[in-house]
Amino acid sequence: MVGFLHTVNAVVADSYVGRWFRLEGSGHPRERIGSRFLTELRAGLTTWAAMAYIISVNASIIADTGGTCVCEADDLCVADPVYLDCVADVRRDLITSTAAVSALASFLMGLLANLPVGMAPGLGLNAYFAYSVVGFHGSGIITYKEALAAVFLEGWIFFFLSLLGLRQWLARIMPQSLVMAVGAGIGFFIAFIGLSSGGIGVIGGDKTNFVGLGGCKPEDMLPDLPNFCNSRVLQSPTVWLGIFLGGILTVFLMLYRIKGAILIGIFITSIVSWPRPTAITYFPHTPAGDSSFDFFKKVVTFRPLEKIGGAVDFNYGNGRVWYALITFLYVDILDTTGTLYSMAKFAGLRDPVTLDFEGSTIAYCVDAFTISMGALMGTSPVTAFVESATGISEGGKTGLTAITTGIAFFISIFFAPIFASIPPWATGGALVIVGSLMIRNVREINWDYPGDSVPAFLTLIIIPLTYNIAYGVIAGIISYVLLNGTALVLRKISNDRILPPTYDSSEPWVIPPGGIVPTWMKVVYNAARDTAIHDQNKESGGYPVTMEKEPVEQLSPLSHHH
Repeated sequence: MVGFLHTVNAVVADSYVGRWFRLEGSGHPRERIGSRFLTELRAGLTTWAAMAYIISVNASIIADTGGTCVCEADDLCVADPVYLDCVADVRRDLITSTAAVSALASFLMGLLANLPVGMAPGLGLNAYFAYSVVGFHGSGIITYKEALAAVFLEGWIFFFLSLLGLRQWLARIMPQSLVMAVGAGIGFFIAFIGLSSGGIGVIGGDKTNFVGLGGCKPEDMLPDLPNFCNSRVLQSPTVWLGIFLGGILTVFLMLYRIKGAILIGIFITSIVSWPRPTAITYFPHTPAGDSSFDFFKKVVTFRPLEKIGGAVDFNYGNGRVWYALITFLYVDILDTTGTLYSMAKFAGLRDPVTLDFEGSTIAYCVDAFTISMGALMGTSPVTAFVESATGISEGGKTGLTAITTGIAFFISIFFAPIFASIPPWATGGALVIVGSLMIRNVREINWDYPGDSVPAFLTLIIIPLTYNIAYGVIAGIISYVLLNGTALVLRKISNDRILPPTYDSSEPWVIPPGGIVPTWMKVVYNAARDTAIHDQNKESGGYPVTMEKEPVEQLSPLSHHH
């Protein structure tokens, strides 16, 4: 059997597929050592198992906006059965669109950029889209359709920024402590969502302290204030089901490195919640419960996008759409770029000098294109997933890993009734666990110098407390510029005599070498120059003509302290 597997790996490596993906043994000058065809397939399935929770989680979060459903009431239609039935349809649509855009993005990332990175609508970005921009049941600054227009245009702006190399350069120029703080802050944010009513329900509203313990039964909530407990907190059986099966059991599986532990935890909790005559059922005997159960019984079906397909409202005359667009831009620059760089580094594909990685321009163009395609399917921006690390640690080194992940997501489209019937208390634990994985970024923050640590801390704390990634980023950048800019001015005026005592422990702010010009531009420029030299040589009768070296390769690296 081992001999057969070895033969399969060798045959594929020696084929066109092997050379395209640079498998070991393909003969490609830059083949990736240790990459084998069957290992890549296993790594791709591992990445899908670690990421598949996003299908139900993303649908739940974006459905909180109400989607294309219209609510005229002042109470945000929290108890309106007709509106809630419409929202349930939107959620089912979002199951299909999340799986479809994840399949497309992961497949293209593998095929064109040759990176072992899975793509899907990003956690954090979807929460920003749902709660900060559109708002719960459409109570935010712009409508769901206008927000999709902002996402659609953001994708094309990113596409051109990526082609010009600006997107990669902007990400590399950000102070590293702030980049790490944004990732950790998003971890806090999604953990908070997982603990609140969008997840397990442990945290609820409090009229005095803003937040407090939740988890009471519906009859114990304050009138007209859903998820505000009047008494008997933590009495809901679904809360404890989510804590023990969705949370503790999942972490226990992770302790022993069981593959797809998060997905297993979600499905076990869901399966326990599916029988109808129980206190923890997801299908109560109500009109909404009956409708959900009827859809669940189909098991395998293809659900077209009835409510959200092509729902984009290109209302660019509304100034608030531009505000949403700009905030999407810089949040996405930090989120996607940071994840892609960290995954490329984890896979050993990043250049330690320029801090760039193989195929970065194509990778960012794929990401940008799929952001716009996702908007047409009704979902928030697509991003690289940190869960790709699970597949990379299984041996994934090439785009075959991402292609396998994409194919698995495509198959998931046809199991929409199953994914649509996963209750929020099943996914809440997963959100908390993913948040705990993202918070590890704080180890990389420079805590020894207040000019680095305070802006990073402000970013970290303001993101979850305001339910808004953008506000955290703004607070971090403004405080960083004020603190370090003032220190820099004093230093220059005093000719280096007035310096903070711990200045030597500050994080150097470096513009990475390699310049702003992307590789493809250098290649095109060099090819055009060589053609011109060749033509001039022919005209001069064969005497060699020399031309000055192009400026793009003469860019010198710059390095500063604050």
